[in-house]
Amino acid sequence: MLLTNQQITAIKRKRGELNLTTSKLADETGVSRYTLSDIINRDRRNVQQKTFLKLNNWLIEQYTTLK
Repeated sequence: MLLTNQQITAIKRKRGELNLTTSKLADETGVSRYTLSDIINRDRRNVQQKTFLKLNNWLIEQYTTLK
């Protein structure tokens, strides 16, 4: 599945807002830190469906819950 540019931007923005390292983001999302590094640093868009769902669900959770 392909992540959109907007999804990649949202992941990067939320990671920055929360001041998360790639390892901490991996812990929170359940996605490998190597995969996250490719997405964040190289704008990798093609990911497995389970990775897509984990990241999408994490983004939705971040924007719908108050922390």
